[in-house]
Amino acid sequence: MSPHGAQKGKKAAPYLLGSAMSGVLEIGIFHPVDTCAKRLMSNTGTSGKTTTQVIFGKAAGQGFSAKLKNMYPGVGFGAAYKILQRSYKFGMQPILKGAMDRKYGDNFRGTFGNKNGQDLMHACSGSMVGLGEVALLPLDALKIKAQTNPAVLSGRGVGEIFRTEGFSLYRGWNWTAARNMPGSFALFGATSLVYSRVFNIEKDTKKTLFQTFCGSFAGGVASIAVSSPMDVIKVRVQNGRVQGATGTQVLSNLMKTEGPGALFKGMTPKIGLIGPKLVFSWTVAQLLSDKLSENWPL
Repeated sequence: MSPHGAQKGKKAAPYLLGSAMSGVLEIGIFHPVDTCAKRLMSNTGTSGKTTTQVIFGKAAGQGFSAKLKNMYPGVGFGAAYKILQRSYKFGMQPILKGAMDRKYGDNFRGTFGNKNGQDLMHACSGSMVGLGEVALLPLDALKIKAQTNPAVLSGRGVGEIFRTEGFSLYRGWNWTAARNMPGSFALFGATSLVYSRVFNIEKDTKKTLFQTFCGSFAGGVASIAVSSPMDVIKVRVQNGRVQGATGTQVLSNLMKTEGPGALFKGMTPKIGLIGPKLVFSWTVAQLLSDKLSENWPL
């Protein structure tokens, strides 16, 4: 399997299942770093807390095991979100890219050239998949609340949370779309660019681990750089600390009290996370999907 092109005739199930299994492994390993990034992004800088207190909360002065446990809040919502998100994003993008290639590939290549056309199809299919991720927003919102503002969920079961929160779980959907579309465009487009220009890889050609690492890392960093400002706003809208605040109000207040640099809060842990995380999850997804495709019964 290539993360950038589904060959005609390949079935969707191996892509989706392989990507889902990579999500299971990813959540167990990388959830703590994601929690760290979300807490830093939610910190307004006016609480007087040190960075350690912001990251670890009440466990800041406790031992290693207490600190580690404190980094796994919302792991249930996080696991549901990550497995579905990875299944959808990594599984559907190559399928959508393959369909786009079969229907519009000649137009893309004729207009932009062979390599540019391929790169743009990867990027455009990724952007469309990114828009569809908005459907998973409730799980993402609950994960972020558990990571950054757990008091609002305390003492309530899952059913009660969904019943009482309702459509409020879709708060920030427009900022999520504004983050996901260009972010996914950059992720898949930059990765394809590295494959086609740096390594001169033709579509559907098997890639080495090193090539996958370089492509995934370049795509991940490009995605973070493009989406980080919208991501900060999305997280603050979703965490519920300011009830009823819109993205525009959050942005206005952020610019007045913290300055434009706050739009890039959490960049360091995210960049430190995104390279190994994407290399890990994409590699596992590709290996498992290849294996499943070889032995798929139908």
